[in-house]
Amino acid sequence: MIELIDIHKSFGSAEVLQGINLSISAGEVVCIIGPSGSGKSTLLRCINFLEHPTSGTILIEGERAYYDHVGTVLKTHSEKEVARVRRKLGMVFQEFALFPHLTAIGNVIEGQIYGLGIPRVEAMQRALSMLERVGLTDHGDHYPAELSGGQKQRVAIARSLALSPKAMLFDEPTSALDPELVGEVLDVMKNLSGDGMTMVIVTHETAFAREVADRVIFVDRGKIIEEGPPERVFDHPQHERTNAFLARIMRRS
Repeated sequence: MIELIDIHKSFGSAEVLQGINLSISAGEVVCIIGPSGSGKSTLLRCINFLEHPTSGTILIEGERAYYDHVGTVLKTHSEKEVARVRRKLGMVFQEFALFPHLTAIGNVIEGQIYGLGIPRVEAMQRALSMLERVGLTDHGDHYPAELSGGQKQRVAIARSLALSPKAMLFDEPTSALDPELVGEVLDVMKNLSGDGMTMVIVTHETAFAREVADRVIFVDRGKIIEEGPPERVFDHPQHERTNAFLARIMRRS
């Protein structure tokens, strides 16, 4: 479904990603963990081209995505072509990114009409279905200011699902939530996993990763240090750096 080949990303002289190689199969749930500043979010944003890699290749469903190599230069595809591939990937951010002037259902409708060209009546039906899927049937007429953080994030998930993505990308979706609201968002994500949705999740919720992930990837200083089934990575880490990171996380919890 998603393949990254030797992905590098630099911001000026700082190399944030240093040769990332990663393949994600359809239906797989991959959780990415690691310390702050390790390149986790940059990696996720490269997958849907919100950040442009400095070098390397991205394949989406076996198709070279977003750009071609012309010598040592990356030549970006047309805006239309980039948008076509990007629509295969739903994205959920830390801070919800809802339109404050639109109701919950308006937020879910907007991308369907203006991004996919779906007629408003059909978009409304799909929006109602997606809000039901995330447990917000009774909140469609609420504005973001009237919703809790957990409800906002669930609207954001519904908005992405309404565009029928092939995979969902989550960038620390619970980090901006009060602790008592985290569970309602994780429950929605667990249900998506059960439905077979391909998901790539940057998270600090190790208990959630242990329960839901098919594979856990530990990233540090722009490199994949360790990856494997959650029970191996969490209970029997092979790398000293992974062990030190997990030991620190467990002390905090």
